Amino acid sequence: MNQQALNAKKAAVSEIVEGLKNSQSLTVVSYQGLTVAELQELRRTLEKEDACLGVYKNTLVRRALAENGNADLGDLLNGPNAFVFSKDLGKGPKVLYKFARTHQNLVVKGGLAEGKVCDADEMKVVSKLPDKNGMISMFLSCLNAPIQKFAATVQAIADKSAGAPAPAAN
Repeated sequence: MNQQALNAKKAAVSEIVEGLKNSQSLTVVSYQGLTVAELQELRRTLEKEDACLGVYKNTLVRRALAENGNADLGDLLNGPNAFVFSKDLGKGPKVLYKFARTHQNLVVKGGLAEGKVCDADEMKVVSKLPDKNGMISMFLSCLNAPIQKFAATVQAIADKSAGAPAPAAN
């Protein structure tokens, strides 16, 4: 094999490994039938959400997954694929499913979510998860709810006792 081609493949594998290390999710999509303009639109939309789309040979992705210690994606790596690396777990898949509603040629095949192999249905569930700020907000509201209920109860007791006449002193 030509040394230049071998170096290019090593560079691609290291690029994929770096993408896996910096991402919480990897989504595998079939993009056959999309025009160049549609792919550019998808890339721009993904970049706004801190995700990126790359097209690599399946064998190089397999090698990078093994090198990074991730599970093999098996049958997902058949045919021409594009790979979306997303720093936030659900943002990349969310953009993909939204884009796929208007572009039938984009098919989500599955992927990795925090190291776990997922099929297309599981990736759809991941895409519906709230982002980090939404999770923090939900957590804080759970912590705040008992305190609010206690304060409301104390206020109701105070209002009730303030409205009742004071007992007469003998």
